[in-house]
Amino acid sequence: MRKILLPISIFIGILVSAQEETVADTTKAWSIHAQNTLMLNQAAFSNWVGGGANNVGWLAGANYNITYEKGKYLWENIIVLGYGQNNTQGVGTRKTQDVINLSTNFGKEFAKNWYLSAGASLQSQFAAGYEDGNNPEAKKISNFMAPGYVNVGLGVTYRPNDNFTMTLRPANARMTFVLDEDLQKIGSYGLKNDGDSMLFQFGFLGTAIYKVKLMENINLINTGSVFSNYLDHPERLVLAYGAVLNMKINRFISSNITVDVLYDHNQIQKTQLKQTLGVGFAYNIDKGVKRSDKKDNQSWLKN
Repeated sequence: MRKILLPISIFIGILVSAQEETVADTTKAWSIHAQNTLMLNQAAFSNWVGGGANNVGWLAGANYNITYEKGKYLWENIIVLGYGQNNTQGVGTRKTQDVINLSTNFGKEFAKNWYLSAGASLQSQFAAGYEDGNNPEAKKISNFMAPGYVNVGLGVTYRPNDNFTMTLRPANARMTFVLDEDLQKIGSYGLKNDGDSMLFQFGFLGTAIYKVKLMENINLINTGSVFSNYLDHPERLVLAYGAVLNMKINRFISSNITVDVLYDHNQIQKTQLKQTLGVGFAYNIDKGVKRSDKKDNQSWLKN
């Protein structure tokens, strides 16, 4: 996993350094809004009649939004990385969080707040996952780029302000990669034949991000997406929703609650749910002023 994390970390460092230099420009075309977190948890027991097992866990994450806005052009890049583990006495080490989510979207405005856009995204995980609570002795069900989802498409983006972005792509190619040979079985993630490493789909993709400031230092970020495959069973929608509730305690300490809900017929014909809670260290980056942050571009607040 270190071999995977190293090039990604270098890429982020180079990209952030480049953007920080650009932010110094008086035009403020580039902006960076990011949070880096390290959450820790631990429990210890000694002669405790109520029972319990000693355990220690950690969860690290990076969430970057790097945006270019100038004239009629909009280029938004999102980087979400997360990985966590928990070690419980008598059980061993299990992963508790594992996510790679990278996306980019470039558009040119053709009407107020509407952009003709093209974009791409990648979703996967860093390490192998297993049945029975990620027990490495159980059946393996996932790995790096198994599955890995790549979307490339054309459409329109509606972005009235920095708190809401919606992208509709009536022409979107969705490729599901299964690069682990142990998982290349017919039916696994929709594969048509044993030994296949990729499933191609073409259809409609809709995504949205909505940010809400509930109160001072408490923010909620909602994300949602829907995909319909024109080529095969368009009624089998792939639905995803995610929520991140961030409660900032002070400059360096915050608490995060995340909820993810997913339904994908090609994965499992059941609704999937994941929830995490953590308290720990956070380092925020907030550089550059987005065009949509300026008061004269926030007409939606006057309604």
